[in-house]
Amino acid sequence: MNARIRRTGLVITVLFGLLFIQAVNLQVFSAERLYDNPANAYRQIVSEYEVDRGSILASDGKTVLAMSRPTGDAFKYLRRYPQGELYANITGFYSLVYGTSAVEHTYNSDLGARNDQLFATNLLDQLLGKPKHGASVVTTIDPDLQRLATKELAGRPGAVVAMDPKTGDVLAMVTAPSYDPNLLSSHDPKAIRTEWARLNADESKPTVSKANQELYPPGSTFKLITASAALENGYGPDSSWPNPSALSLPQTTHTLSNFGGEHCYGGVARLTLDQAFTVSCNVVFGEIGLNLGAQKVVDQAEAYGFNQDIPFDVPFVTGNIPPVSYFDEREPAVALSAIGQDQVAANPLQMALVASAIANGGVEMQPRLVTEILDPTGQPIQTLRPVEFGTPISPATAHEMTQMMIDVVDHGTGTSAQISGITVAGKTGTAQHGTGEAPHAWFVCFAPAEDPQIALAVVVLDGGDLGSEATGGAVAAPIARTMIEAALRRSR
Repeated sequence: MNARIRRTGLVITVLFGLLFIQAVNLQVFSAERLYDNPANAYRQIVSEYEVDRGSILASDGKTVLAMSRPTGDAFKYLRRYPQGELYANITGFYSLVYGTSAVEHTYNSDLGARNDQLFATNLLDQLLGKPKHGASVVTTIDPDLQRLATKELAGRPGAVVAMDPKTGDVLAMVTAPSYDPNLLSSHDPKAIRTEWARLNADESKPTVSKANQELYPPGSTFKLITASAALENGYGPDSSWPNPSALSLPQTTHTLSNFGGEHCYGGVARLTLDQAFTVSCNVVFGEIGLNLGAQKVVDQAEAYGFNQDIPFDVPFVTGNIPPVSYFDEREPAVALSAIGQDQVAANPLQMALVASAIANGGVEMQPRLVTEILDPTGQPIQTLRPVEFGTPISPATAHEMTQMMIDVVDHGTGTSAQISGITVAGKTGTAQHGTGEAPHAWFVCFAPAEDPQIALAVVVLDGGDLGSEATGGAVAAPIARTMIEAALRRSR
C-alpha cells in the first residue's frame, strides 16, 4: 500500500513539475512568439485588456495621472485619466484603435506587466486565477506647478516647461490647447475614430505638444546661444561693438533693424556685449553673428543640443539650425540666425535646457520625466538616475551669462519677471514668424541666480492677448515670474 502511495505521489509530483515547466515555457520562452502571431491579433487585444495596467503618478507618488479600472465586460479594464487634458502630452493615451503614445508608449512593457522583474508575481497570479498587475511609473511632474502653468496660459496657445537644472527633471510641461485622452481610450471603436478625426482636423493640432514636439522661431532668446559663442571665443561682457541705427547686411541692400526701429541706448556709438544683451539689441547681435561666422554660431547651438538626438521619455523634436553649408551663399542669414530668426527654430523644452545648462555651471543634463518603476505593492523595482548630456559652455562662461541675464531682469527687457528678494536671470524674445502675423512672445529664465532651483521657458504664440503689440517681456515674463514664486515657496 505504501509503495502504491509513493508511486502515486511521484506521478503527481512529476505532473506538477511538467505543468510548471510548461507554464514557464509559455510565460517566458514562447511568450513573445505566441504574442506576435498574427492569428492571435484579437486575442492579443483581449489579453492586453485583461491586465490591471499600472498607474502613472506625479512626483509625489500620490497624484494619479493615469489608472485602470475594472469594467466587467470583454475588455476587463478601462484606461482612465482623472485629470484629462492637464497631463495629456505627458501620459499620452492607451487606445483600442490607435495604440499608445507618450509615457503610455515608452513604458508600455512596465505598465502592461511585461517587465521581467514582475515574472514571479505574474506567474503566481496566473496560478491563483488572478489578473496580472502592471508596474506603476512615477514621473517628475509637480502637480501644483502643472496646474499653475495651465492657469497662467489661460487658454492662450503656447507652452511652458519648468525644469530642475541640476537633475534635468521636468517639473511641469504644459501645452495649450490640449486634448482629453479619455476619449481616445474608451472601448467604443467608432467613438474613438470620430474623436481622432476631429482632433486631426483641428488646425491647432492639440495632440501635438507645443512644449516638445513643435518648433518655433525663438527670437531673441537665441541670443543666449550667440552670447555664449561670443564669450567662448574671447569676447567678454565688456567687449565693444558698433551701434548703428540699422545694420547693412552683406550681399544685399537690405538692413537689419531693432525691434520697433529703435536705436539702442539712445544712439550711442558703441555698446558692450552686456549692454546689447540687456536691451536685446538686434543690430549689435547681428554684427556679433557676422563677426563670429556661421561655424561658431552653429557649433555653439549644437553644443546646447540643437540638431542633436537628446534622449527623453516622450517624443522630443530638438531645436534646429541650418548646417554651415547653408550659410555659404547666404551670409546675411548668419546675422538673422544670431537673433533667432531665418531658419532657426526651437521649442520650450529645448530653450529650458539652454537655461538649465547656464544655471548648472555649464553642464546640461538630459531631460527626464520618469524617476521610478514600482511593483504592484508599491516597492521600487527600478530607479532611473539623472544623466549628463554635455558641457556646452565653460563654468566661466556660465557665470558671465548668468550676470548678463540678471541685468536683463534688473534693468533691461525682462523687468516684468522681477521678484522681491529673489534674483532672477532671464532673457526675453519676441519672434517674428510671418508677414502680418503677431509675434510669438518668449521668456527663458532661472532662479535664484545664486543657487538655481528652477529653469523655465515660456512661449505664448501669436502674441496672446496683446496680438501685434506683444513682447516677451510683457506677455511671457509674468507667467515665468508666477511659476518661480510658486516653486520657490514650495521648496522653502
